[in-house]
Amino acid sequence: MDLCTYHSHCSFCDGKAPAEDFVKAAIEAGFHSYGISSHSPLPFETKWSLSKRDVEAYLSEIKRLKEKYAGEIELYVGMEIDYLNDEWGPAVDYFQRMPLDYRIGSVHLVTEEQTGEIMDMDGKFEDFSENLRLVFHDDLKHLVKSYFRASSRMVELGGFDFVAHLDKISMNGSLMDSTLTGQAWYNQLLWEYCSLIAEKGVMVEVNTKAYTKKGMMFPNVKYFKWLKELNIPVMVNSDAHLPQLVNDNRALAFEWLREAGIKSTMRLRQGAWVEVPIDNN
Repeated sequence: MDLCTYHSHCSFCDGKAPAEDFVKAAIEAGFHSYGISSHSPLPFETKWSLSKRDVEAYLSEIKRLKEKYAGEIELYVGMEIDYLNDEWGPAVDYFQRMPLDYRIGSVHLVTEEQTGEIMDMDGKFEDFSENLRLVFHDDLKHLVKSYFRASSRMVELGGFDFVAHLDKISMNGSLMDSTLTGQAWYNQLLWEYCSLIAEKGVMVEVNTKAYTKKGMMFPNVKYFKWLKELNIPVMVNSDAHLPQLVNDNRALAFEWLREAGIKSTMRLRQGAWVEVPIDNN
């Protein structure tokens, strides 16, 4: 498999170690390239996202590491940018002006359109359940529709390189309703979203982070065939928050991509995205 990942975190956001520890772990694992992509600043402070006041320090630290390890690994600085609305997301000037090597489009926070209240659909199920009750009045279908509406708007506006964990709503959503991903309306929404991604020529990651604890990849493995059918470029990212997990479950993802008939994945080479045949990895 191609030893690279472009979705990872460090102690500048909710990662559990300094950026340099992740770089050392990637080198030890034999990676040829590695990208650090802290959660972007938000219009309000959170425990899990990069603070606006730390952006300069974040960029400076990754630049230092690039220089220090230049002979051992290609390092890239990215950012996982949360889309909230048309005023806050990957396409806005604030993020477009940042000297980043790449940008990730992501939705964690979903707005209830009538009230303007925001719900975090990620994290612990207990929090998800309570937020669903408070913000979406226990209407899971309303939340899911709002999630895909926001995700689609993010893709329409652009300004990023690839979509993060495109069906992450299914993680907690499936705990609320175990039949969720088998329902026709859900699959129609996801198919329309994937079709829009294909139309806009955006890349998609296979995110392996949750497989060890939850037995899930994003997108769900059963949708890998859609990635092939729609000819969507893919990459395999570990979304590591601990240095020892930089390569966690990536081999399994490559195996399932092959089974789905996908012939190549994407990687950065000297700053440019290139297609690499899976069979040559």
